[in-house]
Amino acid sequence: MRIEWDENGMKRLEREVGQQAAKEMQTVMDRVLRAARGRPVAEVKRMLRREWRSVLGGDITDPELTQWAALLAAGKRVVPTPEV
Repeated sequence: MRIEWDENGMKRLEREVGQQAAKEMQTVMDRVLRAARGRPVAEVKRMLRREWRSVLGGDITDPELTQWAALLAAGKRVVPTPEV
C-alpha cells in the first residue's frame, strides 16, 4: 500500500500533532498549577520540570521554565498554543 501526501494533508497532520502536544502540555500546566499556587518560583520550577519530563518525555528550556513557573506560582493559568 502506498500513501501519498498532498500539501493540505501534511498541513492537517501538522496541525493535529500540534493540537495534541498542546493538550498534553495543558495537562501538565494544570496539574502543576493546582500544586504550585503560592509556592516559591524555584520550587515550582522543579515541580514543572519533573512533571514535564514525566509526561512529555523531554526537557523544558530555562527561559520558558522560569516564565511559566512564575505565572503558575502566582496562581495564573498557562495555556500553551501549538505553533503551526
